Formats: sequence, C-alpha cells, structure tokens
Amino acid sequence: MPVAPKQEDDLKQPVTEKMLNGEVDICLTETHIISLFEQPNTFVSEDADDAEAQKERNSQYAELCKNRIGSLKYAERAMLTINEATKDKQTQSDTIAKVDKGTYATIWDIYDSFCDQSENPGSVVNTSRGQETSGEERNISSTLYAEGSTMEICRNSSNTELDPQLIMMSESFQHSLLLMERIIVGNIFQPQLAAYRQLPILEDPDRTEMPKTETRSKECEESSSSPALKRLWAFSFELTRKCIVTCMTWNKEDPNILAVGYSDTSDQKRGLICCWSLKNLKWPERVFHCDSCVTSMDFSAINPGQLAVGMSDGTVAIYNVKFRNNRPRIGNSSECTRKSRQPVWQVQWTKPEMSSLRKTMVESLISVSSDGCITEWSLCSSGLNGRDLMQLKRSINFKQTTEALKKKKILLSTLTPGHCIDFNPVESTNYLVGTDEGHIHKCSLFNDQYFLDTYKAHACPVNHVEWSPFSANVFLSCSSDSYIQLWRQDHYNPVMTFGTTQKVVLAVRWSLKQSTVFAAIYEQQVEIWDLNQDIMKPIIMHHAAPGVRLTCLLFATDSDCVLVGDHDGQVTVYKLKNLSTGEGKKVDTLEDIVHYELSRQLKARM
Repeated sequence: MPVAPKQEDDLKQPVTEKMLNGEVDICLTETHIISLFEQPNTFVSEDADDAEAQKERNSQYAELCKNRIGSLKYAERAMLTINEATKDKQTQSDTIAKVDKGTYATIWDIYDSFCDQSENPGSVVNTSRGQETSGEERNISSTLYAEGSTMEICRNSSNTELDPQLIMMSESFQHSLLLMERIIVGNIFQPQLAAYRQLPILEDPDRTEMPKTETRSKECEESSSSPALKRLWAFSFELTRKCIVTCMTWNKEDPNILAVGYSDTSDQKRGLICCWSLKNLKWPERVFHCDSCVTSMDFSAINPGQLAVGMSDGTVAIYNVKFRNNRPRIGNSSECTRKSRQPVWQVQWTKPEMSSLRKTMVESLISVSSDGCITEWSLCSSGLNGRDLMQLKRSINFKQTTEALKKKKILLSTLTPGHCIDFNPVESTNYLVGTDEGHIHKCSLFNDQYFLDTYKAHACPVNHVEWSPFSANVFLSCSSDSYIQLWRQDHYNPVMTFGTTQKVVLAVRWSLKQSTVFAAIYEQQVEIWDLNQDIMKPIIMHHAAPGVRLTCLLFATDSDCVLVGDHDGQVTVYKLKNLSTGEGKKVDTLEDIVHYELSRQLKARM
C-alpha cells in the first residue's frame, strides 16, 4: 500500500519521547487531478451538442468557396499560417516509497473506536499534526503490533496541555488581552466617544426600550439651547483615587495619548504619572511611580515618546513612555550640580528648529522653578545637565526697602520665584515668565542679562500665562488676585480684564479650535469665555460638586471638549454643548476685538 510522503510542518519541532508514544491517525484520500498540459481539440465530435451548428458553418464555407471562382468580389492572396513546433519535455519526480507494514488491532480497540465516532460525531482529524480533536477529552489506551515489536500507546489529555501560567505571561497573549479590552471598553463607551469625536451614535440593537428617565433627560437636553458642559466620562482607577491631579498634557504626535501627573495625598513625598489612551477609558496604558510630587509635564515634538517631568523636590526627569519595563526614566537632574532645591513649577520643550551644525531638528528643555532661575537641560551620559538661561531678579521698591531696613528686616534673596513659562508660537526664541511678585517678563534665549519687556498689572503671583495659538501678539494671564488679563505684547497695559469672583484663578487656557474661546478654572467652578459673544461675563459657568476641589484644566486637541482635574484624582472630560462657533477659527475676529478695545481705551484717554 503506497504511503504518501508526510508533509513537514512550517515549524520543525524536535522529536521527543512523548511524541513517539503518541497515537497517530493516518487518513488516506484520493488527490485531485493535476493538469500539467492541456491543448484544446480542433475537431468536434458528431455527438457533441454544437455539432449541427458546426456542420452548418462548414456548409456555408464550402458554398462560399464554390461561388468565389469567377467572381469579381474576391481577390486571391497568399497567407501563411504559423504552426508552432511542438517540443517534448521530460520530467522527473521522486520515487514513491512503498513499505509493507502489518498491524494488529484487538476487537476492543475496534469497538472503542466505533463508540467514539458514535458519541462524538463532530470530531475532526488533523492530518498535518496527526492528532484527534473531539468534543471532550478522553484517555485512550491501545496496543499496536508492528514488525514483530510491541509498543503501547497511551494518550493523556492532561499531559498535552500547556502550562496556563506560561500562556498568561506570554507577550502574544498579553497583546490579545489588550486588544480585547480596548474593544470591550470601546463598545461600552461608544456614545461618549462618538460625542467626543463628533460622530453619530450607534444604537444598541439589543436594547428594545429606552427608560423613561433617560428619555426625559434627553428631551430636556434637546430643548435647552443655552451653552453648557456635558459630562462624558472620567479617567480614574484605584491608584489615583487618593491623589491630586496636578498637571495634564497631550502627546504632540498621537492626540489619543494623555499624560496626567498626580500628587499622593497620603504621602506628600510621592507622585504618580499615568498615560491614558482614548482607546481604553478604564485603565491607563502606562503607570510610573515617582519619588516626589509631579508638578508639570510636557511631551517632546521630535521624540514623541519622551515626556519631560518637573517635580516638587526640584528634580527634572525625562521618561520614555514607549517602555513597559520598570526603568522608563532615561535621564534626571538628581546628579546635576545645578539641580534646584525648590519646586519646578513648569517644564516646556522649545519649538523644534533646524540646527546649523548638525543639520537636524533640535529642541531644548526649559524649566522654571521657585529658586528664580530659568534653566535649560540637555541629556548626557550621567543624566541631565543644566545651565541657567535667566535669573528672575526682584524689582526694587525703594519705599518697601526703606521700611524693611527701619524694621530691621533682611531681604534673603534678590531673585523672585517663577511660576509659569510659555514660548511664542512664531518667535520661538521669545518666552513669557510669570513671577511670584505679579510681574510678567518677556525674555529671549539669546539674552541672559535683561528682560525684553515687563508687564505689570497683577497684584499677586501669576499662576499661568499662555500665548494665543492663533495670534502671536496676544496672550492671557491669570493670578491669585482673582483676575484674568488679556494682553498684546506691544502694550504694557492689559487690553481687557476679566473677573467674576474674588477667588484664586488657578489656570487659564486658550481653545485650540476657536481663537476667541478660552477657559478659566477656580477651585469650585470652571468658566468658558467667548469674546465674540460676550466680553463681560462667561457664556458657561460650571460649578463643581459639593466637596470637590478643582485643580487643573486642559482643552482637547481635536475636539470641542475640555478636561478638568480635581482633588479626588479624577480627570473629567466635558463636551462644550450649544457653543455657536460659526465658520472657521475666527483669527481675524480676535484681532478685531483687541484692536477695538485698544481704540476705545485711546479715545477714553483723550
């Protein structure tokens, strides 16, 4: 009996004793016909279906040839039909190995085999691996006599199973779990994600009837046309519930990645960094534990995986969020002699520029801290190496100095702490610094001695300053004096002043979608301003839940949403509803509003 050559598996495995003692099932089947050469016949059989039609065509051709003789309609021309020469080719194949083997099966083996087939009609024989897969696992024992030798074959299902612990720890299994988790979470939060991305909401086909309470709330939302904030979801899990959200930043390459910094309330010296993804709203993609509270973060534009982190103990570190291991930190300033001993309030990467020496895009990491120094950091073999770009010198007030001398008070430092920094989107070498004494200094990377300009309007520390992403001449600032100031860089007085409550303004942010929209955050409320609609009061004033203190604010990069962090470790995503944004980004509208206010102030002075 001929035996077909066994097909080798793509992945060759070493033969073990367990494989030799395993049961082997061989299934012999007839192969399909393989056509090596086919030449269609030029003759038609008389019994064929189209024989009559071919006969009629032949008679018509014979009649045509008969009438052609002596007719002026036809002319004789010689034609040559090429008949390609045939070629005989010989092929050689491997000889079919024939082996005579004798086997003996007891009547009980035959009986057990028939019982298996009747009980498990859905069993499948896999000829490539020689294993039988059935609905339930059984222990099969049989006796095989081959070539005069006796060999007992036993298959135990428990021995062929892989270790479940090894399967769970494998990378492929972990990746499959990650994809499955994202799909399940995406299905659960599909309405919220659709609202975030401004996509249609898919109705659940298994849902037959909508609850009455949900129907009423939906009708109330549709009937209300006033602007409001609609809660979509909140980023939170076990480790963040006892933490304070201190800062947030988006990845500059992937708008789905959000990095959030936390401060542990139970241990004031510990911090936490979580990298959340919009593909999984329940659990973060990365979790990094820090030795100190995280105060500020910023992603690199050239290396999107590098996250710069400022901490409350004065440390500046760079993390690579692409790493899943326990050592994602690729550099820190702990060994640097220039390390600050006071909190680093903000870190920011400069705009990438072409280097004249390296002929590549380069960027610098800048930090501002309470020691009154603006420091530039660079990676080296020992970590981060820093050099001072500017020292924020305290402005001298002769009256206060004289009173302090009379009271025998000693001024401990001539430098004022810096709280915030932001680089101009067009003139990338110029930046603004907000100080503890309420002044805003305009500085340059090429001048480490003097300020370019100084803006004085706040009476308390400046908590945040930010250039408009649409107009390089306009910027916003907020302070602990409860006021928000709108500035133009060529005027030393604020263009507009906003204030609705006598509370500390923690941060102010420009919208990345509309040039006239910005948001401000207090401990108990969030305000959304639209200068195109009203310059006297915010169009949205959203109050926090009782007992909840808000901490930070951030606009979404590709959606009309705003993210709010609080004292309970939650980052809540809100949708801006019924906000009449009009067409385009209205860059000219912001310039017109600023120009109108400056003209009005000039007329009032005259």
